[in-house]
Amino acid sequence: MNRRYFIELAYNGKAYFGWQRQPEQKTVQETIEQALSTILNTPIQINGCGRTDTGVHAKQYYAHFNYTGAFPEGFLRRLNKFLPKDIAIFQLFQVHWDAHTRFDAYHRSYEYHLDFVKNPFAITTAYQYSYPIWPDFEKMQQAAGLLLHYEEFFPFCKSNHNAKTLRCELRRSEWVYHEEETKLVFHISANRFLRGMVRLIVGMCINVGLDKVRLEEVKKAMDRQKRLRKSSSAPPEGLFLTDIRYPYLENRAYIGDLKYPLEEE
Repeated sequence: MNRRYFIELAYNGKAYFGWQRQPEQKTVQETIEQALSTILNTPIQINGCGRTDTGVHAKQYYAHFNYTGAFPEGFLRRLNKFLPKDIAIFQLFQVHWDAHTRFDAYHRSYEYHLDFVKNPFAITTAYQYSYPIWPDFEKMQQAAGLLLHYEEFFPFCKSNHNAKTLRCELRRSEWVYHEEETKLVFHISANRFLRGMVRLIVGMCINVGLDKVRLEEVKKAMDRQKRLRKSSSAPPEGLFLTDIRYPYLENRAYIGDLKYPLEEE
């Protein structure tokens, strides 16, 4: 009998050409599919909860696949051992047959990490801001908060997108200053995101903080749903997908739960 399974995972995207499988490119999806297919001795195709670009990371990510057989003993430990160190599988569990990691998710969150002091331990996981003039935090916060008043986000969508709608329900958009680490972290949550949206928003906030773009320009662009005069996409290494939620997983533990449900049954 064919059954559907979710896997919860995390990955450092530095070595990958994004999540989605692409010809002649190393991707997270292909790497996991190869591992699953090898251990289960049958071709396995997985569907992810969304795309991440080259160099972007995920602290929490869900993918699903169908499988008819039984899982071998110690399956998750074997899978993690087979996978490279920059991909970790936390859970695998059965869901109802038509559950879908992409279409059923009602909440997604991202973080963007911006370091103002050179940090050799975060070379691949934060934007190392090396310019002498720092952006004004209060202006960045105002720019982030302004977006909460809008439902369409054309100015923050890549031009080659294929989205059917530009509407997003933004629930959080704010910067948090971590004084002890001399860094800023941008937090944003919504029901969905457009292609390249978060990095374009971060770039806009930095430009507003540097007085390269005025807050009034951002408001006008959003009101008219037009491109900004000066548009910048922040580097990918600072971006993390962090929180994916499903209505039928409300009572299940999120990232950090290292239990292996299938092996306990």
